[in-house]
Amino acid sequence: MLIQILGFLLETVFFLLIASALLRAWMNWVRINMVAQPGSFVMALTDWLVKPLRRILPKSLARSRLDWASVLAAALLALAYALLWWLLFGLLLGAANFMGSSPVAWLGVLAFALKMLVRVTLQTLFILVLGYALMSWIQPGSPAYGLLGRLTEPLLTPLRRVIPTVGGVDLSALVLLLVLQIGMMVLA
Repeated sequence: MLIQILGFLLETVFFLLIASALLRAWMNWVRINMVAQPGSFVMALTDWLVKPLRRILPKSLARSRLDWASVLAAALLALAYALLWWLLFGLLLGAANFMGSSPVAWLGVLAFALKMLVRVTLQTLFILVLGYALMSWIQPGSPAYGLLGRLTEPLLTPLRRVIPTVGGVDLSALVLLLVLQIGMMVLA
């Protein structure tokens, strides 16, 4: 029971940090002002890692539209999560030499980190699209709806070109939610 609680807490903390770094990169990509919420929250959670990374990344990457420091921060956080998970649960479960110098063990850690990064990306997108779809029905004039619309528009626009509206209802969000859910099922 204690191991499950510890695993849940570790995963929750790292999920929040990785999702914040990815959301920061996405908000910069779609040019959303970071002063308002959730920008200030995301920056408060990730500045400790993103700012030092910006100083060491090449200047050519800094001029790119993609916030490479935030993407790299998310990847490093996923790697830290995987290492902590393997170290902590390897020791707790009595497999003290589970990593050693085996390249296969290190590849397992990298695969675990990549899986966490992809899962957090899919789940974060799922939450954003679901929030957008719900707000479109509940409060389409709210500032939150506008923000979610700007965050999800790059993903929904290609689908809207292919999927017709049915009875005046845009089904692109529903289709994207299904695709994201299938992606999470495949990943599991």
